[in-house]
Amino acid sequence: MNARNDDEEVEKSSAPLIEHLIELRSRLMWAIAGFFVAFLICFYFAKEIFNLLVIPFQWASQWAGLDEDKVDLIYTAPQEFFFTQIKLAMFGGLILAFPVIATQVYKFVAPGLYRNERRAFLPFLVASPVLFIIGGALVYFFFTPMVMWFFLSMQQVGPGEEIQISLLPRVSEYLGLIMTLILSFGLVFQLPVVTTLMARAGLLTSEGLVEKRKYAIVGAFVVAAVLTPPDPVSQIGLALPTILLYEVSIWSARIMERKREEQAAEAEAAAEQNTGTAS
Repeated sequence: MNARNDDEEVEKSSAPLIEHLIELRSRLMWAIAGFFVAFLICFYFAKEIFNLLVIPFQWASQWAGLDEDKVDLIYTAPQEFFFTQIKLAMFGGLILAFPVIATQVYKFVAPGLYRNERRAFLPFLVASPVLFIIGGALVYFFFTPMVMWFFLSMQQVGPGEEIQISLLPRVSEYLGLIMTLILSFGLVFQLPVVTTLMARAGLLTSEGLVEKRKYAIVGAFVVAAVLTPPDPVSQIGLALPTILLYEVSIWSARIMERKREEQAAEAEAAAEQNTGTAS
């Protein structure tokens, strides 16, 4: 009798597991299909996208006083520019397909969440790509021109120079630089989202964040030194927004704590009212 009950429990538990695996496979297929379509689109327009990414280099050339509307990049291997376009298509495809991937993840997770948890999760799902775009825009319009201007200022060019030293970056190295900066800033700009979610779950407190502020400042410069190229402009440029976002995280954690206290007070008042009504 006990063996039969055990077999029935195993069958009941295995059925939902198989359904979850089928659901997971379906969501993964949609996410991969979205990425593949976005990859093909970005690969088709890879040269145009790369030319857009070179515009900050043109701005830096003008800032350096070169007055060149055209900049020169090189590739030293026959296949280098082709693989650079593939990397660019993968990077752009991942960004372009993020809404599809995030939607599939949400649809897979949402059935296991309560209604109030789903409502609380949606704003963060929207805020995450918005903050990533802000970080990427900061890189494109400000930090990449600043970094390239720093490197261009080391050139020795002009009619009065006996030795001509010009910057001719390879296409793969330039793409690697701007991709590293965009990813670094995009991930750092997720700090308020991560800390707010942890504060909502009770894993972090605003007081704890305030106490760890001095360690966070040191950590910001360490992370900037690891993620960015070895030049002071990009390192300081990443460390300062990180510190500012840490302060924003403290503020958002305080807001979450106030909301949690208000909800607890409302629940306690409702419980007291129900108790009074019952008595």
